[in-house]
Amino acid sequence: MPRPNRKDDVMLRRLHPDQPDSFAFTPANQAWAEAQVKKYPEGRQASAIIPLLWRAQEQEGWLTRPAIEHVADMLGMAYIRALEVASFYFMFQLQPVGSVAHIQVCGTTSCMICGAEDLIAVCKRKIASKAHQLSADGKLSWEEVECLGSCANAPMAQIGKDYYEDLTAERFAEILDDLAAGKVPVPGPQNGRFASEPKAGLTSLKEFDSGQTKYNASVQLATDIGDTVRRIDGTEVPLRTPWLGQPANADAKPAAARPAAKKKADAPAQTVAKSEGAVSETKPETLSAPRGGKADDLKLLKGVGPKLEQTLHDLGFFHFDQVAAWTEAEIAWVDTRLKFKGRIQRDGWIEQAKILARGGDTEFSKRAKKDGKEG
Repeated sequence: MPRPNRKDDVMLRRLHPDQPDSFAFTPANQAWAEAQVKKYPEGRQASAIIPLLWRAQEQEGWLTRPAIEHVADMLGMAYIRALEVASFYFMFQLQPVGSVAHIQVCGTTSCMICGAEDLIAVCKRKIASKAHQLSADGKLSWEEVECLGSCANAPMAQIGKDYYEDLTAERFAEILDDLAAGKVPVPGPQNGRFASEPKAGLTSLKEFDSGQTKYNASVQLATDIGDTVRRIDGTEVPLRTPWLGQPANADAKPAAARPAAKKKADAPAQTVAKSEGAVSETKPETLSAPRGGKADDLKLLKGVGPKLEQTLHDLGFFHFDQVAAWTEAEIAWVDTRLKFKGRIQRDGWIEQAKILARGGDTEFSKRAKKDGKEG
């Protein structure tokens, strides 16, 4: 099946004619960027070009000439070298994008066969007649991209950081309307599938119970943090720089106490709702060292590996009874200091810790102990 000729939609990788006068990272983003540079040995600072350009794009929505030149100056690079990187990789947007969301519709074989052309038609009708043009209200923009690797859930589109899969033209149109109205539709499969299992149901691994969580891991994380279309603005906590032994924005206030960042457009409803219903944080009682010089094996909690156990130790938690005693406000305090938010409730740490603190075993701890002996 031949693909339609879309030469009129092809974007040349050139800088946009309308450019701002200047660019500067926010203070927190500047600190983060400087910390990235320190990953590399003297004389190799140019290796940080991609993360710094990406951070600039996340902050502004698209990559401007002043941003490219600012990053080049930070890294001691000629402007043309930084421009070569920015113009080579299609993940960098060299023109303004929608203030709410930029939609990337996969148009490669599986998606094309399953209806990507219909999704592109929706974009042309609801956003703009050509790719990389802004909608009339400036909130949305779109483009067709090559394979995004979600062939089993075709057709699909990436919006912000997340995948919207198993789309129909009708559902896709509803999603665009919701985004324009300031809402954040739940990402992932849109036809009721949990992940990418056969539409008729599982044919293997039937013992898997998708009812353990409401969504698959990727979608669950997106809904937990409300981060589908929100852009990085430097106020996120924490912006970790573990190779320096500290977060880049160590002086920033915790997320629950931080004032809402200024937005170029209406904030997505999902993020607003989460902020309005946020639980106030209370620091739990911590220890400077384990009691009796011996810590409990926190890896017996589902979801806790060696690295996360060390993080808990660094925070002052060494024993199951400490975890078992966390209140909702204390869970919120710990949650903001973990890399994967929502894990405490999702993996049921409190319930497990209560059992383990009494000397009992959970199904997970039994397996963990057995695997440890066999290892």
